Amino acid sequence: MSGVALVTGSGRGIGLGAALALAREGFAVAVNGPEDDGELAGAADQVKRAGARVAKAPFDVTDPAARGAALAGIEDELGPLTTLVNNAGVGVLSRGDPLEVSEAGWDRCMAVNAKAAFFLTQAFAKRLLARERDPETFHSIVNVTSSNAVAVAEPRAEYAASKAAAAMVSKTWAVRLGREGIAVYDVQPGLIATQMTAPVIDGYEKRAKAGLTLIPRVGQPEEVGAVIASLASGKLPYTTGQTISADGGMLVPRF
Repeated sequence: MSGVALVTGSGRGIGLGAALALAREGFAVAVNGPEDDGELAGAADQVKRAGARVAKAPFDVTDPAARGAALAGIEDELGPLTTLVNNAGVGVLSRGDPLEVSEAGWDRCMAVNAKAAFFLTQAFAKRLLARERDPETFHSIVNVTSSNAVAVAEPRAEYAASKAAAAMVSKTWAVRLGREGIAVYDVQPGLIATQMTAPVIDGYEKRAKAGLTLIPRVGQPEEVGAVIASLASGKLPYTTGQTISADGGMLVPRF
């Protein structure tokens, strides 16, 4: 499989796991973070060592003016984009009672987790639709949302609401782009050991071992990355619009 992928929020965590998995699948990869810093440089170096052509794409996914320029710059360096992974996301400013959620905290989650994914997908899709595309090349968009798109997280209400919105973004684009030959997927990670979850991962691990997940452990970024790369590579043929719960079976209903 060959293609050119942009993975947002790929300086670390699930995004870096996805970038490395795509590199191993033969993709050229643009790694993204809000700034051209040491973390982004380190991620680019890891992807390069995995055998891929790589470009750094530092830009703020919430900046409307930056999106188009970033996509154009990536294509100038790596060639026509085939794949977008909307992974960039933020957690809550502070966990607590929904009665205490601030509008600033709500707006921040919505802006990064849902609005940016919608409009970066829009910009990406417009570029694809404006050019001739090889019918043998698989084109895809993978949105990384969360199990909290479905499961309520009372201390992180604004985060869960933004991920539910992002899940609907995935469905909307799947409907619009299916007839254009562009597949859209929603990957919903569960308890994953990342920098974002580091403050609470010990508690997650205990709950997983106690039966919260059917596989009794927390997941790793590279595992979610492998799921994303499989979808982006077209390894689930004749599919689009699917939600993949990369959660160790956490959301399987049980009595």
